[in-house]
Amino acid sequence: MQISETKNDGLARSYAVTIPASEIESRISAEVKRIAPQVRMPGFRPGKVPANLVKKMHGEAIHADILNKTVRESVDKVMAENKLRPAMQPAVSLGEDYEQGKDAEVTVDLEVLPEIETPSTDGIKLEKLVVPVSDDEVMEAVEKIAGQQKSFKAAAKTKKAAEGDQLIIDFVGKLDGVEFEGGKAEDAALEIGSGRFIPGFEEQLIGAKTGEEKTITVTFPEDYPAEQLKGKEATFDITVKEVKVPTETKVDEEFAKNLGLDSLDKLKELLRGQVEQETAGLTRTQMKRQLLDQLAAGHDFPVPPAMVDAEFQQIWAQLEQEAAREEDPEAAMKEIEAEKDDYKRIAERRVRLGLLLSEIGQKNGVEVSQQEMQMLIQQAAQQYRPEDRQRFVEYVQSEPMAAAQLRAPLYEDKVVDFLFDKAEVTTREVTKEELQAAIEADEGEEAAKPAAKKKAPAKKAAAKKDDDAAEEKPAAKKAPAKKPAAKKADDAEAEAKPAAKKAPAKKTAAKKADDAADEKPAAKKAPAKKAPAKKPAAKAE
Repeated sequence: MQISETKNDGLARSYAVTIPASEIESRISAEVKRIAPQVRMPGFRPGKVPANLVKKMHGEAIHADILNKTVRESVDKVMAENKLRPAMQPAVSLGEDYEQGKDAEVTVDLEVLPEIETPSTDGIKLEKLVVPVSDDEVMEAVEKIAGQQKSFKAAAKTKKAAEGDQLIIDFVGKLDGVEFEGGKAEDAALEIGSGRFIPGFEEQLIGAKTGEEKTITVTFPEDYPAEQLKGKEATFDITVKEVKVPTETKVDEEFAKNLGLDSLDKLKELLRGQVEQETAGLTRTQMKRQLLDQLAAGHDFPVPPAMVDAEFQQIWAQLEQEAAREEDPEAAMKEIEAEKDDYKRIAERRVRLGLLLSEIGQKNGVEVSQQEMQMLIQQAAQQYRPEDRQRFVEYVQSEPMAAAQLRAPLYEDKVVDFLFDKAEVTTREVTKEELQAAIEADEGEEAAKPAAKKKAPAKKAAAKKDDDAAEEKPAAKKAPAKKPAAKKADDAEAEAKPAAKKAPAKKTAAKKADDAADEKPAAKKAPAKKAPAKKPAAKAE
């Protein structure tokens, strides 16, 4: 096997590898000899099939397998002999004119990691802004949940039902005067204006009173899930058993128990922990920005273009997804396109910081344990269908690059924690507003640096994304399991307002991307679960 370097330009390397035909044929012959005893062929005793017949039967498959193995070994040899640290998977190609019996001409193209002088971990000074959680903030969180827990009380029998009232009704649905299956219910709760029932159903009950009986006519939507009801006109005989009006939820021990907790104090304790966790995340973000800025300030080495491009493509894909969700996707994309150079710069800074943190970690013995790696693999596998999970686990275990990609966010976090421990940290108590203002001030300073060519006014644009370089990449962090009280509140809100689906104030696509650090791990935050439609008259949800 002959290896020669054909390119050495910056971080780019190319090698030409010649694998002699004789070496390939020798390996094929050895493989034929190895498998011959296992081959069965009519007319021959087991293990007595001649090698030439084995080769005739399985030659193509054996040749392909041997060629692949030999090429892989040649790439490994290129790496070892030249002491290369590839930035990404090398591009390996076999000469187009190759055929069995000829020498195999292989080309290996790659980019190598730059030589980095390990940054000193001495002299790092950080300010830790902490936000004490007050009793008022905890009570505000309690009241927010209470506000989401809609409750109703009985109204006077003379009360006419209005928008927002709840009716307890019996109903019987009919098609052409004949009851249809599943079209009957007793003591069904219906909130007027919730949109849970098919169009026209709730509206016709406005003005109804307790004890009233009435028949309404509705048309099922064309996309209704029950095939026999799609687009059909139906009547419903309705008895209004009770009219209820909304009432404020009282914050007391009973309220906490309805959320599945032992007491109101337990609820407050739980919510205090959630608020503290939220502010601790902001504190970490602000500290990490200080740390990354100090690291970036003293290092400006070349980074592998392929790594920068891969990082940029990841950023760009996220931006395109966010733009597609905007009210005017075309305008959102134009806005993003205008900042394309900024996002390329962000990608480069991310890669540089990632390499710096990796170098610091390696030199200081920071590691991701086998147990931690197994947990990462199992967590990632949960994103796949049950029948595909084992295949994913096996893939990660057999592909070093896939394993490295999965390990990177946790490794980076551990390096950051190591640097936090080494740093001289001064603590200062601030309000939540002051902490957020400090984060925004950091964004403004970064945007004002010469490298940032554009700054969008009223936006946390490229600068924030840049500052969050490493904070965003570990966005694979699994969001903490939702606490029982918060989850139950979400479920209650979904039950009470399943059709409301009120969207939060729209962010521009660029701003959303800037907030990736918060959105990504919960990237995947599941929406509050909606109660299934229990009645055929209810909308398909």
